[in-house]
Order: sequence, then C-alpha cells, then structure tokens
Amino acid sequence: MIEAVLVDDEIKALQSLSWELTNFSDEINIGASFTDPREALDYLERNTPDCLFLDIEMPTMDGFQFIQKLTNKNFPVVITTAYNQYAIKALKHEAIDYLLKPIDTDDLKDTIFKIKKHNAKHFSAERLERILLNFNAKASHKKITINTDGKLLFLENDEILYAESDGNYSTLYLSDGQKIVLTKKLKEVNELLPDDSFFRIHNSYIINLHKIKEFLKTDGYVILKSNHKIPVSRQKKSDFLDML
Repeated sequence: MIEAVLVDDEIKALQSLSWELTNFSDEINIGASFTDPREALDYLERNTPDCLFLDIEMPTMDGFQFIQKLTNKNFPVVITTAYNQYAIKALKHEAIDYLLKPIDTDDLKDTIFKIKKHNAKHFSAERLERILLNFNAKASHKKITINTDGKLLFLENDEILYAESDGNYSTLYLSDGQKIVLTKKLKEVNELLPDDSFFRIHNSYIINLHKIKEFLKTDGYVILKSNHKIPVSRQKKSDFLDML
C-alpha cells in the first residue's frame, strides 16, 4: 500500500486529487492532506510517507519553497499544477514526476509506477545500509563509518591521517593519498572519530595521534609521518600535551 500526503491550498483541487488517487488504485491510501503548507511541513517533520503530491501555486509558500524547507526528504515528490512552465524547475528540485491538472489517468498510472520503482530501489538500499551499520556496530573491531557521495565507507583508524575544516565541509586525508570531501562540519566529523586515537588540535584540524612524527614546541606545529605540517592552537596545546 502506498501512503500519500497531499498539499494544495485549494480545497476543491485537494478533494479532486484525493478522489482520483483512491479511485485509480486500491494500492493508494491518503495518509494526510493539507491546504496550509506550514501544517504540512510540521506533519512531515514527524512522519515519512511513501510519496508527496505537492501543488506549486500557493499564496503563503510556493511548492519550490516548500521543498527547500523540507528537512525530511526520504520520500519522492510529485509536482501537481495547472501550469506547464514549471516542468524543468520541478526536475531541478528533484521531483520524481510532474502532473498537469486536470490529471490524466495514463499520466497518473506512469507516476504511480515511478513511485513504486523509486521506493523499491531506496528500500533495498536503506535496508542494506542498516544491515552493514548493525554488523559494524556488533563487530569486535569496529571501523569508522563515513557516509559520503551516496556510499558508506568503513575505514580503519590507521587509514586516516587528519581532517581539515572548510566551513560547512570537511576533508579527510588518508594515508594512501586519497582525499574525501564530506558535507559535514569538523565538529560532526570529530564525533565520528574515536577520541583515543584522534584529537582536535586546532579549530580547523583533527589529527590521528598515532601518525605524529614530531612536535615543534617553539613553532607550535606537529609533523605527521606523511610530512604534513599541522598547526597546534594555543588553546589546545595544554590538552594536547596531556594526551601525549
């Protein structure tokens, strides 16, 4: 059963879409419908439907603004509108499909097929991810799990030299010369790394303590075995020496 959420500021359009969906197939259930997009956002913060049918032309917040405000995006979005000029923009906002009002039955059939295909694919991927994460959590020797670019990386402590901040992004530098860019702040990366092996030596750097070759006290730098030179902040110097 596909659980759908509908958002449209026009009550008649909402009723019409609800009727079309439920009469089209007994596989579709309307979990909730909203004329107020703010109420819909609040609902979607707490619930994850199988799909969202979203109108574009709404007075308080248009559909594209609505998508940008979504924090939970773990479901496909279908744009519904009476205006065909939004098709390209809908795709750019990662909508799975675009339906013109009044909705054609054949178009709706194609959309439902896309929703099923999308959810089947993502269900399999999410299920596999949970299995891998649970396996790693139960393993006697846990690896560091990094989620990036649509894939999970399982790294040994020894594979990571250091991490560097770049605003809202961070870069992991590996011992084999690879660089991994993460859409995480350094604070979030620090929480992923075991504190018995890694230390945030500077606001912009976390180092692997086992990779230190030298500590230049006067200059306030550490030299890693890879010959990378990393600054030690004054505020962190005392704690760093305690770690050593």
